[in-house]
Amino acid sequence: MPAIDQELIRRWVVAVASSYGRTTGDVAYVFVDDEEILRVNRQFLQHDYYTDIITFDAGTPTHVAGDLIISLDTVRSNAEGLAVPYERELHRVIIHGILHLCGLNDKGPGEREIMEAAEDRALSLLKEI
Repeated sequence: MPAIDQELIRRWVVAVASSYGRTTGDVAYVFVDDEEILRVNRQFLQHDYYTDIITFDAGTPTHVAGDLIISLDTVRSNAEGLAVPYERELHRVIIHGILHLCGLNDKGPGEREIMEAAEDRALSLLKEI
């Protein structure tokens, strides 16, 4: 389990979801290694590659709920590759999943840029909480 301030993350998630007009419910953070996220990716999404996060949405269009499966191995290697602190990259990955639960996508044309801008706004908001 990474050393995160759970209450701070909870308040942050509520604030970000609220900025998208959504309420929040149960959000589970499941921290795994690369091999487990690959297994989940293959089993549930039929994707044969490693990733930093897989988001399973259990909410509604106005209510955020779901499971975030996060590979701490990939978070660490991403942080090293981007030369950013591990905690910042973990926060980015967490909020990336929350943004998916808020309805944002990152696979279609132009969506990645929208997602990255939303991540940046959310990370700025974290500093204010």
